Amino acid sequence: MTDLVSRDASHPLRHLAIIMDGNNRWATLRGLTGIAGHEAGVERIRGVLKATKAHGIEVVSLFAFSSENWQRPEIEVTGLMSLFANYLKKEARTLRDDGVRLKIIGNRANFSDSLLKLIREAELITASGNFTLVLCVDYGGRWDVVEAARELALEVQMGRLRASDISEETLARKLQLQDLPDPDLCIRTGGEERISNFLLWHLAYTELFVSDCYWPDFGPELLDQAVAEYYSRKRRFGHRRSVAELPAEAGERQNVKT
Repeated sequence: MTDLVSRDASHPLRHLAIIMDGNNRWATLRGLTGIAGHEAGVERIRGVLKATKAHGIEVVSLFAFSSENWQRPEIEVTGLMSLFANYLKKEARTLRDDGVRLKIIGNRANFSDSLLKLIREAELITASGNFTLVLCVDYGGRWDVVEAARELALEVQMGRLRASDISEETLARKLQLQDLPDPDLCIRTGGEERISNFLLWHLAYTELFVSDCYWPDFGPELLDQAVAEYYSRKRRFGHRRSVAELPAEAGERQNVKT
């Protein structure tokens, strides 16, 4: 792992985002209920967190429940909310003991009072952790940007801010991730090649890695593969590649043209 990190020390992998897809398909292949697939997916989180720490990653953001997931069958939504509540009850102290700070982002307006209480307690219990686990629950990237824009509009309306002072930085400070760095790498399991309204603002220059593996089967060895792929890439953030970075045949073509 040290060799992987040293390949591009200028852009270390600090923040990993994961779209945990394929739980239902994993369960269907095994003749299980959809909620059984989600239960297996929750169990997978523990091992992946341990593996990310070994890679020196500081933040992991998991897309646990999107704002569109409310449209799923009621029995599935109820089961997912129950899984979320049980995770908070069972894991909060373990996370604290492992040095993990839990941060929940998303629209909390649809949560029950009892779930809101569990969220507050879990975040308080784990507040001293130096590794951050972000659970994105009832989260949508468009919703996040709209809410940030609404907050800025209110500040302008109240005279606390001038419209001309609004910049990318001021808007970013109103987003749900706020003080956390943007993800360096986003992994999507289940083979789908889209980001599904996940962290739209933050993924602007994030490296993407798609795995055909369903989330309940995504183990440390596949995480190692994704991390290795990340460090094999050149991150330019919109800048042009130098001639030294071009494949040999591309450099030859350029020399012919000149």
